[in-house]
Amino acid sequence: MKIKFSNFTPQENLISILPSIVAGILVLLATVVTSLLFFPPQNLLIKNFIIAFGIAGSLYLAFYYVIFNTSVNKSRFTWLNVIVSGATLSALTFFIPEELDHLLYTLVFIASLATSLTSTRLPAYSLILGFSIIYTSSRLGSELERYDWIIHASQITASLMVIETIQQLKKIAREQINKLEIINELSKQIVSTLDTKQVFTLLNAAFQNALDADSYFIGIVEGEEVRLELLYDDGEYFHDVKLPRRGTFSGWVIDHQRELFLPDLRQNIQLEGVEIVLVGQGKTSLSWVGVPMRGTYVDGLMAIAAYHPNAFDRGDVELLFTIAQRATLALDNAHHHAIAEEQGRLDSLTHVYNHGYFLRMLNKQAGECLANNQPLSLIMLDIDFFKQYNDTFGHLIGDEVLVSLCKTIRMHIKSTDAVGRWGGEEFVIFLPNTNGTQATQIAQRIRESLAAHKIQSNDHINLPIPTISMGIAVFPIETNETTKLIDLADNRLYIAKERGRDQIEPVAAFWENLETK
Repeated sequence: MKIKFSNFTPQENLISILPSIVAGILVLLATVVTSLLFFPPQNLLIKNFIIAFGIAGSLYLAFYYVIFNTSVNKSRFTWLNVIVSGATLSALTFFIPEELDHLLYTLVFIASLATSLTSTRLPAYSLILGFSIIYTSSRLGSELERYDWIIHASQITASLMVIETIQQLKKIAREQINKLEIINELSKQIVSTLDTKQVFTLLNAAFQNALDADSYFIGIVEGEEVRLELLYDDGEYFHDVKLPRRGTFSGWVIDHQRELFLPDLRQNIQLEGVEIVLVGQGKTSLSWVGVPMRGTYVDGLMAIAAYHPNAFDRGDVELLFTIAQRATLALDNAHHHAIAEEQGRLDSLTHVYNHGYFLRMLNKQAGECLANNQPLSLIMLDIDFFKQYNDTFGHLIGDEVLVSLCKTIRMHIKSTDAVGRWGGEEFVIFLPNTNGTQATQIAQRIRESLAAHKIQSNDHINLPIPTISMGIAVFPIETNETTKLIDLADNRLYIAKERGRDQIEPVAAFWENLETK
């Protein structure tokens, strides 16, 4: 899953052009007023031209501002403005006297400022370059002093510096806006998922989009180790990686619950007892940042690194810290949901699967065994005379027997096996890839272990342990339907009870004969 965020185009108006438009209009209007009041009457033609230019230019700037802000395709109007402004200002060099060059410089400065705000370097540089060529050509035959050319070059240089400064500021603004968009989108998506794997997928996308890092990881504390749930290093992902908690940057962050910003690892690091530990590609990083992650269920850190020094700044630290906060909250929510979901699957007393969930698990496991041509054995067991046992010793002792029985069962089954409470004192076990003979052996071990178990009353008196009866059926050799498998095991359980209880039905010889056919 990828995080989508705004892709700001170079032509997008991140900064308003209104101030530069207003400045241009004021300069033009001031030029009109100056011409009316102070221009020599013998230059009436030039005076009228400048007045007309000032008025037309002011109207054009106002019109351009309205059109630009309402246009969808702003880049088209940017180039149009460059052409119109460049041509007009260049033409002015042939009509106005040298004494008014300061007007040209001011207007070119404002035009380059507005163009840089609304576009990339190329249109703004094109405007400056075109004007400079025309201006120089028009003034070559004049009697300009050397200092006039120096002033001209200085003002053009100042315009170029303004263009570059604005472009750098726009770049920083776009990067910051993109980072905020990523945080916003991450926050929206991460709070809506309760799946831990999906959380790490979203975090991976956030790292890729928001941080320019050669490597990054998310570590979760496991005892004296830090397990790296997500580790990316130099273009490759790594799995099942663990770090020692003590004596590492990661351990320092976790223990101190503070960010650790190491911009240049070539310098001596003043962290007592901490050493650089290489992971992933095994290459030494020269920049490292780590921030803590601690919640109700989560204890760990998030870290980024680079192979060159001074790769990160305080903005990156703050961004990483923000991502870590969101991640901690999401992982806490996912963990809490998993606990609640697990509790919904379990019997509240014995903490084995409840009736409904065990059935779903049995159907799923039976399908897998059938696909893989493997047997699945089912054991139904019941505590003998449990009602009389409760009446004699009390329900609290009876509950302790139920818990002890489930603990005993777990001791003798594999992680792929499952036990559920079928109801009351009746339990059921499924054993994938286990035949009848093997299931009988497991049942016998459970029976013997329970018989050897000791239970004491509140007066510390040893109490007898009730016996158990069991019935076994095997899928698919006896039936290929789970409902019939349950009925068969249940019928055999009652046969065991009718034979005198404390029995396993069928006997071992039954499976030997069945499995050799």
